[in-house]
Parts: sequence; C-alpha cells; structure tokens
Amino acid sequence: MQPFTFGEVNLKLKKAFLFQLFVIFFITIFCALGTWQLYRLQWKLEIINEITIGLKSRPVEYSNLIKKNYYRVNAKGKFNFDQQIYLYSLNDSGKPGYDVITPFKTDKNENVLINRGWISKELKGSPTINSQKGAEQKIVGFLRKIYKPNMFKPANDIVDNVWFSINLEDIREFTGKQFNEFVIFLEDGQVKTPLPKKISVDVPNNHLKYAITWYAISISIIFYYLYFRRKK
Repeated sequence: MQPFTFGEVNLKLKKAFLFQLFVIFFITIFCALGTWQLYRLQWKLEIINEITIGLKSRPVEYSNLIKKNYYRVNAKGKFNFDQQIYLYSLNDSGKPGYDVITPFKTDKNENVLINRGWISKELKGSPTINSQKGAEQKIVGFLRKIYKPNMFKPANDIVDNVWFSINLEDIREFTGKQFNEFVIFLEDGQVKTPLPKKISVDVPNNHLKYAITWYAISISIIFYYLYFRRKK
C-alpha cells in the first residue's frame, strides 16, 4: 500500500475544510430562519392580543392622534367617492377582486382612509357600491396600521386606479390629500356591497411550527456531520 503524497493530503484537507464551511453555512442559515420565525411568532401574538382587546372595546371618537392598532372608533363625516381607490384583494373564498378604500372627511375636518370592504372585479367603478353620496354618515370600525409592502408587490397603477398596496405617497399624488398611517376597517353587518372585512382573532399563526422545522433541520445537519467525521 503506497503512502499518501503531500499533494493528496493537501487535497483531502481542502475538501474537509470546504465541507466544514458548507455545514457551518447551512446551519447558520437554518438557525437564522428559525430565529426569524420566533420574532414573527412574537409579532403575531401581539397582533392577536391587540385584536382581542379591540373586539371587546367600545368605540371612541376618531382622532388622527389615536395611534392604536385594532382600536375601535367611530366618526361622523362624508365619503369622497370620487377619489376612492381599488386595492387588489382576495375574498375569503380566494376569489380575486378589490378592497374599496374611500377617503373620509370627519366633522372635525380630519382626513382618514376607510376600507369599506370587498367587491368583485366587475363592480369596479360602479355607482351601485356608493350609497348616500354627499350625505353625512356615521361610521364604526377598527383602526389598522398601514405596513410597508414587501418587495414582491407590484407597483400601483395610479392611472387605471388599480392598487396593490396602500402607499401614502401614491395616495397623496392621486387625491391631493395627506393621510396618516392608519386605515379604518368599516364594521357594519347590514352592508353587503362592498362586503366589510371581518376582524377576527382567527389569524394564521404557524410560526412556531416553522421555527421548530428550521431548528430541526439544523440539528439534523449537525448529527450528519458528526457521523461523517466519525466514519472518516
């Protein structure tokens, strides 16, 4: 049996080093993914807690100074149906359509966006979705914070009034008005068109399961690596 040459030993050491880097890299990635899911879990639990508190609360008079997520509010004022936007959305059955987002001026002269609910695509621009045009109305709903869209969201089509995210700069360009970072989701069981979004604590929360999965993959890689080292 011939002894290993220096070149062969050096090659084996390089392969072993590269394999270790490979293992460390993927363990780091999967652990990072698991940790990120734990952060998402904490965020989701906070959201559920906010919804629970909001559902039990009595509505208070709306003000632009209120900055509480899922806070139940009421307001008197007028809708501006001429400047409402159509936000692409799926209903509970997965059918594509639009959330109707309508500017609302309160009797305190404050501007706020109202998510009036979902409509099917063929109702976009139809006057039948707008009732009591020009009349003062009283609304009740939940404040929801506007979050920045992820990078995969398409850009808003302001010309054709088809939106994929609530971008306050785009809305200011479209309406000529400035709005704060909250939308009121209309709460009205009598209205069917647009159909108001149902606020519920039954929100998807699988982040703990995902975190366990990523950590389990990391542990599996470690055990495989130790087994490989022992065999060699």
